[in-house]
Amino acid sequence: MSHSTVPRSEAEATTPVPEPVTSGGAGTARPRKAPRRGRPSLRLRYRRDRVLLLMALPAVALVLVFNYLPILGNVVAFQEYDPYISDNGVVSMLNSPFVGLENFRRIVEDPAFWNALKNTLVIFFLQLVLYFPIPILLALLINSVIRPRVRAVAQAILYLPHFFSWVLVIAVFQQLFGGAGIFSQLLRQNGHDGLEVMTNPDTFVFLITAQSVWKDAGWGIIVFLAALASVSPDLYEAAAMDGANRRRRMWHVTLPALRPVIALLLVLRVGDALTVGFEQILLQRDAVGPGAAEVLDTFVWWNGVRNQDFGYAAAVGLIKGVVSLGLVLAANKVARLMGEQGVYKK
Repeated sequence: MSHSTVPRSEAEATTPVPEPVTSGGAGTARPRKAPRRGRPSLRLRYRRDRVLLLMALPAVALVLVFNYLPILGNVVAFQEYDPYISDNGVVSMLNSPFVGLENFRRIVEDPAFWNALKNTLVIFFLQLVLYFPIPILLALLINSVIRPRVRAVAQAILYLPHFFSWVLVIAVFQQLFGGAGIFSQLLRQNGHDGLEVMTNPDTFVFLITAQSVWKDAGWGIIVFLAALASVSPDLYEAAAMDGANRRRRMWHVTLPALRPVIALLLVLRVGDALTVGFEQILLQRDAVGPGAAEVLDTFVWWNGVRNQDFGYAAAVGLIKGVVSLGLVLAANKVARLMGEQGVYKK
């Protein structure tokens, strides 16, 4: 048998030589890194998402025109603004004299402002205590109903007043609790005095809280029912197998599932603390008097529109906006400390 001989130089040339290894065992090749995929260029992303950008353009334009552009009008808070200098609002704003912090000094010295601030905070805290838990309790009650048709009917009845205007809501309460309302007539027929709920300054905060609950509780019920629908039935079955009764299942399964939604709505509610219902209170302001019904929104409207003190009203509105922003940031910080996401995350 003849064997073909290969020259030593050719054999060495054809034999693969392992790459040098800095670590690991001898004879192992260095693993190659996967090629890094760079971020697509701006042109490529535009070509890919141009349809979505065109769809979002009208919404962005509306936000810019109606939310961000009016921020420039805050300069009126530092002016003695006179809209009659010119028919153009921008020209009037440029030609109105600057007064610095004079409008803010007037705010500090105005007892009417402090009365409006006190009424606003009292109404907010009362609605936070009485109004906020009611949608949660009603959502738990509706969710416990077994029959779907009964649940749907109850949900529709509770949600219907959300579509009513404040004029209609106040008219309904006037027909029920007014001096000539149904309950007053029944009391008079039985020898008692009629009700004075709609014109009593002492009970005004409870009146508007009851109106808010009747009108807007249905919206909160929808939100909490959606959160309850995402809870897995296996959690309830596992808790029942462990011996948890209905109350414990609600405490250890249902409420923890609602906690993120509760934290989010609470942050938004705290941020909206200084806005307690402009139209609702303005319609009933004359019936109970400004001492009980004046809040910051009606105070701004009364001074800015009725008295045409635009610089002073703008200063009050600017303070309200800054305080509301601080409340949102503080409430969001508290929600994050409690382990919830809040409105935004870093």
